[in-house]
Amino acid sequence: MTRRLGLRHALCLGVAGALIGGWVLPANSADLGGNCCADLEERIAELEATTARKGNRKVSLTVSGWISEQVAFWDDGTKSNVYVGTNPVEQSRVRFIGEAKIDKDWSAGYVIELGVFGGNGGKWDQNTPDGTNPNSVSVRKSSWFLKNNQLGKVTIGQDGTSTYHLLDDADTTMTRNFFDGEGPPDYQASFFARSGGSFIPGPAGGSNLRWSDIARGFNNSTPGDNGRRNIVRYDSPTIAGFSYTASWGENDIWDTALIYKGGFGDFEINGRAGYGHSSDETNNLCHTGPAGFRADCEWWGVSGFIQHKPTGLFLFSGYGQQIDNTRAADVTTGNPALVDKTDDTWFVQGGIETKWIALGKTNLFVNYRHDSPGSNVAKGTLRTEDAEIDYISGGVAQYLEAAETMLYLVYQHADGDVQVAGEANRTNIDSLQQVIAGAKVNF
Repeated sequence: MTRRLGLRHALCLGVAGALIGGWVLPANSADLGGNCCADLEERIAELEATTARKGNRKVSLTVSGWISEQVAFWDDGTKSNVYVGTNPVEQSRVRFIGEAKIDKDWSAGYVIELGVFGGNGGKWDQNTPDGTNPNSVSVRKSSWFLKNNQLGKVTIGQDGTSTYHLLDDADTTMTRNFFDGEGPPDYQASFFARSGGSFIPGPAGGSNLRWSDIARGFNNSTPGDNGRRNIVRYDSPTIAGFSYTASWGENDIWDTALIYKGGFGDFEINGRAGYGHSSDETNNLCHTGPAGFRADCEWWGVSGFIQHKPTGLFLFSGYGQQIDNTRAADVTTGNPALVDKTDDTWFVQGGIETKWIALGKTNLFVNYRHDSPGSNVAKGTLRTEDAEIDYISGGVAQYLEAAETMLYLVYQHADGDVQVAGEANRTNIDSLQQVIAGAKVNF
């Protein structure tokens, strides 16, 4: 309050001093009237109301994020509908980042990131247009870091692991914001799978299978990718385009990755390769087992991106694998001999991103992804033995530079087959088609 009054008085005294001191103004150029200070105070109040303040003068504060909402049409061959909700690939979020200089080489800071879902687009099914747990806020990241320009950066808290988004973070185009390497299974994860127009039941008449029951991969149904954990993470400085990262946390989860960002001539190149392992008995990543059983879960993956900068043509591809070494040992209902412990995925995406119009860059892309999921073991029950899933997608995105907004339109077709545990024959999965239109507005 003292600061505000001081500023107001200073401004008013400055105006008065200018007049008294002989600052000659033409009679008709301005009429300050008797309410000059009131007008100034009103303007100051307006500025104060629209200004974000930081907690102190030593630590910076940057507030950023985006709103990402979509309209989605879906058709499972028997039923169709249109839903409205939050994009599951890059949900809406608010991020707070602070940093302070210690000296010319050292700095420290923090990250707090909150995720926001209206209607949860990753939890939609044929009967739930808002998805499960709508209108929710979650803590995505809460960590602090210590950084040295020559030695690298150490992060402690809830944050991305070294193989977090291992497959999709190589992409530097707009598709990373709405249709990355994890995109295909995200869009249809919770929908119930059909065969011949009927929902596919689980073994022995168990609960109907969802697409996420068939696809495998503990992070957004994508083998090779890890998620956000409570970790200690190290990131090296970049040398000749290469950097190295390693993380460890939870009860016993660790991973590591090598990253390259660079290029040659007219080409931009990004690449990633990483490996991780978990023996965390309380937070088993591969599958949920009985309390206290020994977990042994590992994953690895590679991804690469290349773009010809003059034309904007790009190619993006990746491969990931997840191995659940305790999957068979945990089967109490079903035949352990039929368990497939390995889950694979690969994808290739091609397109062009360039600025054809003054509004901003335009992106046109096509994508193919193939998954070979292994078995689904849930709480001791063998539900599926294996599967084959194909995703065919394509779309367009338009960036609006003046509004920091990206508009996108995506079409996706998914189908395949699954071996339900206890069934003699494989079951064909009816195609699920989706048309998704949305926008991501940055702030």
